[in-house]
Amino acid sequence: TADTEYIEKRLERMTRLYAKGSVAKDQLDQIQSEAKKARAVQGAAKAAVDVSRADLERAKKTLQDYSRRRTETRDTVNVASPADGSIFKIYRESEGTVAAGEPLMDIGNARNLEVRVDLLSSDAVKIKKGARVFFKRWGGQGTLTGIVRVIEPAGFTKLSSLGVEEQRVLVIADMTSPSDEWRALGDGYRLEAHFVIWEGKEILQVPASVLFRSGTKWAVFLEDNGKARQRIVEIGQRNGLTAEIISGMKEKERVIAHPDDSISDGALIRRRK
Repeated sequence: TADTEYIEKRLERMTRLYAKGSVAKDQLDQIQSEAKKARAVQGAAKAAVDVSRADLERAKKTLQDYSRRRTETRDTVNVASPADGSIFKIYRESEGTVAAGEPLMDIGNARNLEVRVDLLSSDAVKIKKGARVFFKRWGGQGTLTGIVRVIEPAGFTKLSSLGVEEQRVLVIADMTSPSDEWRALGDGYRLEAHFVIWEGKEILQVPASVLFRSGTKWAVFLEDNGKARQRIVEIGQRNGLTAEIISGMKEKERVIAHPDDSISDGALIRRRK
């Protein structure tokens, strides 16, 4: 598309300027991110066009079969696939009467996969279209990358493993990693998705396990010459494992992990070996 061509030209120009030292690295990173998103959107649009063409071919085939049946009678009927690809699933193994519209098999292109993730609705509202996704624990080496294409507007109810009803929302993402890296993946395979809902540079962060409440504020215990010192801190973004420290601490200060009631301000401590 024209937008993609424009962004690609900007990327080429910015790359040349960066090589000459005329622009900063973060400017180059930003245009590279925009170019990656534009390529993903273009790929999704192309896939939608391919689906529409397949629907058109299927409709034409239906009309051809109907016209042929009116003029001739035969024992077998050739059924042409509306698209190239591999057979994912066969619904009917044995002969029998087939009703109009009954599915016979699933056919798809394994190199044009999309990832569908059902998230809690409270988590889905934090994700935006175009957000980056990292795919882990998929069975292969390394981490795969993707980009959010669709966040379904309607949710559904699903029972958790504990039997609790949860409201879920389907989020669809496209792969942006080279297909050679995930060629072993197929339809219905499982992976673990990590969505980027916020990011920053040079962020001071600590494990969430070092934080505790002191009245209405957050606090940590720091190591100070063999003694524990309580420090009030202000936190920002959290992901359940780590927390951003906005104020109250400096880089390289040592914190006490998993503080309990036995630790108080000024208590003697020693480092565990």
